Amino acid sequence: MLTAPLDAENYTLTTPRADHYLTSARFSTMKLWLKIVLIVLVLIIAFAGVGAVKLFGPRAFLGPKARPLTNRTFDRTPARLQRGSYLVNGELACMYCHSPHDWTKHDAPIRAGLVGAGDLFPEIGLPGRVVAPNLTPDSQTGAGTWTDDMLARSIREGIGHDGRGLFGIMPYNQYRELSDEDVASIVVYLRSLTPVRNPLPQTQIIFPVKYIMLNWPAPVTSAVPPPDLSTQVKRGGYLATLIGCKECHTGVDAHHNPIPGLEFAGGQVLEGPWGKVASPNLTPDASGIPYYDESLFIQTMRTGYVGAREINQVMPWWAFRNLTDEDLTSIFAYLKTLKPITHRVDNSVPPTLCPLDGAMHGSGDQNRKQ
Repeated sequence: MLTAPLDAENYTLTTPRADHYLTSARFSTMKLWLKIVLIVLVLIIAFAGVGAVKLFGPRAFLGPKARPLTNRTFDRTPARLQRGSYLVNGELACMYCHSPHDWTKHDAPIRAGLVGAGDLFPEIGLPGRVVAPNLTPDSQTGAGTWTDDMLARSIREGIGHDGRGLFGIMPYNQYRELSDEDVASIVVYLRSLTPVRNPLPQTQIIFPVKYIMLNWPAPVTSAVPPPDLSTQVKRGGYLATLIGCKECHTGVDAHHNPIPGLEFAGGQVLEGPWGKVASPNLTPDASGIPYYDESLFIQTMRTGYVGAREINQVMPWWAFRNLTDEDLTSIFAYLKTLKPITHRVDNSVPPTLCPLDGAMHGSGDQNRKQ
């Protein structure tokens, strides 16, 4: 017996059609799958974000840590001018990077009329184009429009005048130990330079380093007092830190990270218009410089020669020769306290593969892993 009503016109049954139920079921299934796909995408993005933060660091996405600029200015006094000159032209060797040199000469003289005018950094193997800016007071191409605090923040905190994070070849993490008075002296001296018009391109760092480097700057938010120089070794250790002895005289891996256990033991290959040279071992080990005494160390820093052997001009002895005898002997006293590390580096013989640092340098094949 039929229970469904009859269509008066077509005499067809008007029971709900099966394909209606199928369409509804398909739609529900599609909605379910769409939700699943969206959830999976959200999870993928979340995991990718966490992974990216872990890989590149949070500052790659947030920008470098930077404190707000202040309107502080530094009084221009003769004492600060003198101290600033000593720091810039000697201890910190600022003009090593911030001036163009004639690298074909042993003392790498600065090109005439371009002191502090900036330069494209010449070292081969850097992750992109690295430019040391013009520090002279030129208003168009230099630091003429930069405030005192812009300069101070860039020196110790790694933040450029325009707020960008600076590449770590600018050793602002070492300079964090500079006292407030020394920073003021540096700024005062830089203001005294002759303005030089020298247009330069901007630094361009390649991926992923351009993001990773944003994690390096950190603000200095409290006063930095003068360092403890109460002993000769403490004085020498402080100076060696500012000079960056360890940064050049430590072997590095393929990513240019310092290799633990090779601190001050040399082997880092530096290549540029000065040629290709490996930094020597500075530790008191037999493979280092145990034969140095104070007199030889001072003579080497003053002349660029160890006896008759010429030191490559990539080593800024031509800046460090401006240091006082007291500072040089303090540095030497500190070097004598280093842990002896056996690592043979000899630039007078053909380079061979070193198993300790993975670099090609003279006497590399004479080294053995312990």
